[in-house]
Amino acid sequence: MTAVPLTATAGTRRRAGTGQLAGTGSLLRLALRRDRIVVPVWVLVLGGSFSSVGSSISSLYETPAQRAELAASMNGNSSVRAMYGPVFDDSVGGLVSWRMLAFGAALAAVMSLVVVVRHTREEEETGRQEMLSAAMVGRRAPLTAALLAALIANAALALVIAAGMAGSGAGGAGAMALASAVAGVGVLFACTAAIAAQFTESARLAKGLTAAVVGAAFVLKAAGDSAADDGSSVLTWLSPLGWAENVRPYAAERWWVLPLIAGAVAVQCVVAYVLAGHRDTGMSFLAARPGPARGRITTASGLAIRLQRGALLGWTVSFAVVGFVFGGLAGGAADLVGDNEKAREIFERMGGQSGLTDAFLASMVSVLGTVAALYIAASVLRLHGEETAGRAEPVLAGGTGRLGWAAGHLLIAFGGAALIMAVGGVGLAAGYGHALPAVLGASLVQLPAIWLLGGVTALLYGAIPKAAPASWGLVGLCLALGWIGPALDLPQPVMDASPFTHLPKLPGAEMEWGPVLLLTALSAVLVAAALTALRRRDLLT
Repeated sequence: MTAVPLTATAGTRRRAGTGQLAGTGSLLRLALRRDRIVVPVWVLVLGGSFSSVGSSISSLYETPAQRAELAASMNGNSSVRAMYGPVFDDSVGGLVSWRMLAFGAALAAVMSLVVVVRHTREEEETGRQEMLSAAMVGRRAPLTAALLAALIANAALALVIAAGMAGSGAGGAGAMALASAVAGVGVLFACTAAIAAQFTESARLAKGLTAAVVGAAFVLKAAGDSAADDGSSVLTWLSPLGWAENVRPYAAERWWVLPLIAGAVAVQCVVAYVLAGHRDTGMSFLAARPGPARGRITTASGLAIRLQRGALLGWTVSFAVVGFVFGGLAGGAADLVGDNEKAREIFERMGGQSGLTDAFLASMVSVLGTVAALYIAASVLRLHGEETAGRAEPVLAGGTGRLGWAAGHLLIAFGGAALIMAVGGVGLAAGYGHALPAVLGASLVQLPAIWLLGGVTALLYGAIPKAAPASWGLVGLCLALGWIGPALDLPQPVMDASPFTHLPKLPGAEMEWGPVLLLTALSAVLVAAALTALRRRDLLT
């Protein structure tokens, strides 16, 4: 059989009826198959949380008078408005929308950016896209498949949200508006990620750029909502999250805002497609700056610091701001809860039994701790990314050993976790106005649990590298137990699955050194086992 020349194959592809979209269906099926576990779990957990919050609100605020009082108190507190936005309706559905819409839309955006970058820039970075492009695959087919995968994920999320709200008795037009707003923002940021993937050669940087846009959107919305209690601020309208908020589910829905989101999606899609058609596979519009290695990057540890310092800086600034906002709420914790005993019990389950203000501070410290677990997991998994991308092999081919190379990244991961928790504690105390030693100590007490999750991630990477990303599931479980568990009053054995449950609830409670020392020792053992396993196995190829 005579081989067909590459030029002939390319010409055939250009003449094909599907043109530059040839192979989109096959790539879409491949993307959905690869995401068959992660995306459904994300959709079910995030979508199900809306109805779960609805059940919690129904049990906490059983009468219309209680809900009206809650709505009035929330709208009267600028700090709370900055976090959650204004309350447009005091029904159960309206309160769910107030509590969950901004955060749900932001999480949908994170899901979307992960899906799109994974199936575009990450494929190019690893070289798989170049092999696929040698077949009957059009130039814009990978981008189209990635966007369609994100669209399907967000459509499924919308269905779960709408069905859950309907099942909890808060269905109708409000449920459809809520689901559409959340999914619309998710699709919008999928297009933002598609644009970011054209500008950088690194999947990690593409994700970081898109995440920075999501963070900026949240900051704009927060600033606007803090200034106005009706969503009318210019800053709110500059943010896609503010657009979703102004759809106003369950409060005389503003359906005309949804075409605004759709228009932004269309514009970004056009930009992404134009950019994708003007660059070669594996290339980008922002070229990476080559060496040489000087100063602090003459060692493996210096290289690790150089690679991760940007992410660490972003986490540090975020924790300082969030800590300050949480601290500003602490002084009015009693006013926020009011006379509702069930709400008081939730804060006390999260933060101990030593007074409502101390319980509130302890619960906020716990929130910071569980979020910091995301940082340490991402930082440790940078080792996995360096190895799979082929960048670790040149470093190890020189005089650097595996243990020294890995130790540099682990130092940034574990030391960085300590730094961001310390900064978060200082910000919390600054917002509260006093009690710096107690609040800072409470923040640092979270470290053993954070380090334990980092140790588990390191062990998975060292022993079973292909299973290393599964550590995100463990971190997600801890997040769910820490944030939703107390509200749902889950059984103690279930709560004990999270290492954070075993820490003393500071400030206010008595210090217990036993669990702190035990978790720290377990973390050290896990890291030692991870380094031992890494030294003995072959590198991924």
